Amino acid sequence: MSSPADQVGRITRSDAEWRARLDPISYQVLRQNATERPFTGEYNDTTTVGVYRCKGCDTELFRSETKFSSHCGWPSFYAPSDADNVVLIRDSSLGMERVEVRCKVCDSHLGHVFHGEGYPTPTDDRYCINSVSLVLEPAGSND
Repeated sequence: MSSPADQVGRITRSDAEWRARLDPISYQVLRQNATERPFTGEYNDTTTVGVYRCKGCDTELFRSETKFSSHCGWPSFYAPSDADNVVLIRDSSLGMERVEVRCKVCDSHLGHVFHGEGYPTPTDDRYCINSVSLVLEPAGSND
């Protein structure tokens, strides 16, 4: 696992720039490590084919082909589209051990990844990602 200090070539913005760029709930999640309420996110039940990008910097993070229904209340993916675009960080907050997922390019909080839960996916990983940290680019939208 990496630490934020390991990240090179990141996009950095001032707090004022982040606040101007993001709506209030996206700012809370991406910049302050908050979590959106379960079952309220735009992409929780979405089946649209496309690419999920970071709302903070537009980096490709996930593809619809790896999205699955985990019934946890947040969009779930079994793998990032490119492992080099995310950073995994040990998270001991809230009295439990988890692994935080952050965007490698802009260091935004995306959610957490859980392993070994028994989902019938190729990796047995569940990237539990906040909808407000993503922007879905439907397939064919750049044609």
